Amino acid sequence: MLHIDITNTLASTITPTKGITDQEMKSIATGLKKYIEDFLAEREQGEHTWSMAPYDKNMIDQVKETALRVKNEKIQTVIWIGIGGSGLGPKVIQEVFESPETMEFILLDTLDPSILELTSHIVDWKQTLVVVASKSGGTLEPMSIFALCWSLLRKAIGDKAADRVIALTDPNKGNLRSFCLEHGISMLPIPSNIGGRYSIFTPIGLLSLALLNGDIDAFASGAKEMDTSCQSTDVDKNPAAQLARVQFLLDTKRENPLRIIMPYSQRLESLARWCQQLIAESLGKTELHNPIPVAAIGTQDQHSLLQQWMEGPRKSWHVFIKEEEQQYLAVPDCIEESFKYLIGKPYGKLLDACYRGTSQALTSVKRPNVTISLKKIDEQHLGELFYLFMVEVILLGKLYRIDPYGQPGVETGKKITKEILGEQ
Repeated sequence: MLHIDITNTLASTITPTKGITDQEMKSIATGLKKYIEDFLAEREQGEHTWSMAPYDKNMIDQVKETALRVKNEKIQTVIWIGIGGSGLGPKVIQEVFESPETMEFILLDTLDPSILELTSHIVDWKQTLVVVASKSGGTLEPMSIFALCWSLLRKAIGDKAADRVIALTDPNKGNLRSFCLEHGISMLPIPSNIGGRYSIFTPIGLLSLALLNGDIDAFASGAKEMDTSCQSTDVDKNPAAQLARVQFLLDTKRENPLRIIMPYSQRLESLARWCQQLIAESLGKTELHNPIPVAAIGTQDQHSLLQQWMEGPRKSWHVFIKEEEQQYLAVPDCIEESFKYLIGKPYGKLLDACYRGTSQALTSVKRPNVTISLKKIDEQHLGELFYLFMVEVILLGKLYRIDPYGQPGVETGKKITKEILGEQ
């Protein structure tokens, strides 16, 4: 089970003027306990459908059968088409699990014609599977990219093109569903009441994981284990409540609205961006108070941004994510003289030292930070981490009195974009 350390956000560590006091922690414990109870009661009434997805055995079995069929066809490349949560979630999976032993996984979430043109030429379309993920089938980016890939598939393999496409979409309605029915394309369901940013335990995450030889049972198991912990009404034992309490108090009591999500692992770079979208799209709906998430990555951003974080305006706090068990690879002896002290030291220890240096530096100038530690980056712990952040967002919605579902600002942008294209 992952571990959350909030020590460096507390008044006892960084003084009462910069950190959270015991009294402040206690002041919202009763309210948070009620919000946890409300969340559980709402689930019983059929709300928060995403929270039950890890328990959906039929869906998991469907994904396993689909992935097995694909592997039997000796597919070499998967083109994954998706935007927002339908692209960022699979991107996390790709960064963790893609290897020389897996299929090549290419995510297309851009309309940049140079990237699309390049992809069209480097892919062997006769050995390619296209997965298009769009619940509504009405989003401009995935549907226009799919049109290109569909035309290239048809050019390469003719009438067999439909056999090389899987659509992840609403099972009951939508443009993409209609297109698939017309052309005989197989589909996997994204439940209509699960939005893209909450869809990681639907075929969005499960299929990408299965295609990259990941264990989707372990992934779901991690989510279920975290779910059990997040049902505790003891705030100090509930990981999501712990994190939500720190977020809310640092923002509303210490004027630290900027939440820097900073994994110290290159394989979790897109996890930070996934979490950024989850928080921004769910809670960015008031001009008064709400978290402002920013994705960063260690060690790169400690060199580009640490100066700002150390001595700039006191507006931010950090969520570090680190892996405890690193792959072993040591520094060789052919190194420049002044770095001889590094010879034989594992690169994992170097990475950990950089994390500790950043955390301790921030703490020394009374800048709050939390650390989430994973024993290792695998299916089980990723399942825990994804589920933790989604429950936290629901609890934050209750604390801030913001509906964490829907994204009216995004829809406005989509509408204007469609009007602009219609005029040209």
